[in-house]
Amino acid sequence: MRRRALGAWVIGSCSMGIGLAFAAEPVTPAPATPAPVALAPVNVTTTPLVGPGIEADKVPANLTGVTKEDLSERGAPDLTGTLERRVPSVNLNAAQNNPFQPDLQFRGFTASPLVGNAQGLAAYQNGVRVNEVFGDTVNLDLIPDIAINDMDVVSNTPAFGLNALGGALSIRMKDGFTSQGGQLVFQGGSFGRVQGAFEYGRQIGNVAGYVAGQLLHEDGWREHSPTTLRQFYGDIGVRGSRGQLNVNLTAADNSLTGNGPAPIQLVEAARSHVFTYPDNTRNRLVMPTVRADYQVSDTLSLQGTAYLRHYERKTLNGDTVDAESCTVTDRNRDGIDDRTRERTALRTGQLCLNDTGPILYDSQGRPIADFLNDARGGVLNRTNTQSTSGGGTLQGTLEEPLFGHRNFLVVGASLDYGVTRFNASSELGTLTPDRTVDPVGLIIAQPDGEIAPVSIRATNTYIGAYLSDTFNVTDALALTAGGRLNVARISTEDKLGSALNGTNTYTRFNPAAGVTYQLDKGLSSYFGYSESNRVPTAAELSCADPARPCTLTNFFLSDPPLKQVVGRTWEAGLRGTDAPALEGLRFSWNAGLFRTDLSNDILNVASGVRGRGYFLNAGDTRRQGIEAGTKLAGKGWSVYVQYAYIEATFESDLVLNSPDNPNRDRATGTVRAHSGDSLPGVPAHRFKLGGSYSVTESWTVGSALTAYSGQTYTGDPSGSVGKVGGYATLDLNTSYQVTNNIQLFGLVQNVTNAHYATFGTFGGVREIPLAEAPGATDPRFISAAPPRAVYGGVRVTF
Repeated sequence: MRRRALGAWVIGSCSMGIGLAFAAEPVTPAPATPAPVALAPVNVTTTPLVGPGIEADKVPANLTGVTKEDLSERGAPDLTGTLERRVPSVNLNAAQNNPFQPDLQFRGFTASPLVGNAQGLAAYQNGVRVNEVFGDTVNLDLIPDIAINDMDVVSNTPAFGLNALGGALSIRMKDGFTSQGGQLVFQGGSFGRVQGAFEYGRQIGNVAGYVAGQLLHEDGWREHSPTTLRQFYGDIGVRGSRGQLNVNLTAADNSLTGNGPAPIQLVEAARSHVFTYPDNTRNRLVMPTVRADYQVSDTLSLQGTAYLRHYERKTLNGDTVDAESCTVTDRNRDGIDDRTRERTALRTGQLCLNDTGPILYDSQGRPIADFLNDARGGVLNRTNTQSTSGGGTLQGTLEEPLFGHRNFLVVGASLDYGVTRFNASSELGTLTPDRTVDPVGLIIAQPDGEIAPVSIRATNTYIGAYLSDTFNVTDALALTAGGRLNVARISTEDKLGSALNGTNTYTRFNPAAGVTYQLDKGLSSYFGYSESNRVPTAAELSCADPARPCTLTNFFLSDPPLKQVVGRTWEAGLRGTDAPALEGLRFSWNAGLFRTDLSNDILNVASGVRGRGYFLNAGDTRRQGIEAGTKLAGKGWSVYVQYAYIEATFESDLVLNSPDNPNRDRATGTVRAHSGDSLPGVPAHRFKLGGSYSVTESWTVGSALTAYSGQTYTGDPSGSVGKVGGYATLDLNTSYQVTNNIQLFGLVQNVTNAHYATFGTFGGVREIPLAEAPGATDPRFISAAPPRAVYGGVRVTF
């Protein structure tokens, strides 16, 4: 039932994998140089569950597919890297400086592992929504890449429910019916990376099993930045004459260290330097799932999925804190407020938030004595998130003529319920010379709750119902209409009091409509309109008061509710395959326009207290642009070119806090965003060029060039400070087929050793002496990208 996606003109960069295999039982070995694959599929799926599907040329939207061959074309399977190479509107922002925790952007919308980032993409694995129930984050590190069968990047489509403002990522995993035989992949190389992955599938009669896993460790290219991945996926399936039932399990236990952006002058001294550390995330997952597909009749089929998901996340973040000995001022003046009198009475024996800020208190309600002795204060922010969720989706597909014309109807309903227990605290300490934190056992607990331990219980209930009908007016003309009803209920319960208690309910119906027309053989056009929404998360709802900001590691306060975000998308385009003038070659292309307008967009803005911020409905924003690409393939060679232009802008005038921006209003610490100013972190131009060539039947070489224009710094909507510079990188790869079952592969990333960054923001650097960059005062912080890296490995298939 699975097919190649309609946007298959998006062709991945050339790559060279090298593999090994022992034949444990007769299998048909893959040729060293695969023949060109037909890029125009028969059917595509545009809903979370895989059903019979619809003809690609009948879909009034852009849909780009990636296969398991694409994932492994450069050696070890690579989910995020393949998406960046294969999809023109995708780019990765390494805000955390960990290669397995990138922000995945599509059309200027983000799927991020960081709570607090605006999540504008829905993510699905085997029809299960895997945006975490607390914060709607997306943790792609939990999925073993080797177990992925294929995936689609779908533009704005209501059927995928909440967060599909920019679109959805739909991942389908392998099973024993579709993936038989085994594979071992070993890879090692730069930065101490050692990686091993395996898979094995087998079918015996009507029963099939599949198992896969991956282990990876690397020291990281930056200081104090190790990462360890442990991932597993298994599936057992039973197939009958009318249907199929699969039970599978996804599990992971990962430790990821990404020490975030660093001052630009520190990076100039050595790109491997970090500002403060550690910044570690421990992700654990256990998710069993049941999938079923049943053919009721020749025209009616049912699909269903049910799941349980237990996710744990622990973070440890070492950072600076503006804690100083309280300054004695105005002690002889009348008319001062009680807080100042209290500070005056305590003189300099206590710690304050800044030298003149409020006195800091510990968890016992006592003022914290000054223990710094002229040292710089530090803080260890800890969070612990445990989420248990469950639910399912039931879908029916009917292919039956209507009024004598072909008609394709899909109807579905879903329920997702989750419970989260979240705890957080801040422990004071001193900042060591290498800028880690030596804790002293004092937990900050301000009486007004501005900084205090948090313990909440959050529940999320999401209900959805969707339908989509495609009616063929003629063989060339097809009309599509449908929509989805989303109902979301979010509740928080304060386990340390009552300040965080609250319940919010959101309801919205998102319509969709479109038309496709086949202009000629191999040439079609499309035009579509759709709406989508995302609701505020528990994290955002609990942190929406500028007078009581929260830390960026998610300490929450009780605040008024936020409005839901609504997206409205228009898109139109042309797509084609083959050409009479290119006989004997495979040719595909696509060109389209899109615009998505968001109302009541939610932004996380910085407060006047360093390291803290709050969420607000920021008015309107817009993402619009162009996507285009083409691929030409012949015997033993292929080449592709892709280009995307994305204009992401504020559409409302705003006043935003940005206390470290050098061009801020000095009195208020704010900056102004005007309608038309660029949204931060979104490069406008993306260009991708690549190809592969078979030198011999056994030896293949390939390359991939990616180039991006500059982006504005987060906290500088007008771009007054300049931009994070644009960049271009070149990768080379090769593979050599030793035998039918053994392949060697090599990959060089960033061949030219380009120095560039993928993210920029501002931070306080003046108060922190940097031995590596004496006298550093530039408040710009950047996430530097890795230098040249070399990897090699072997693949064994059996």
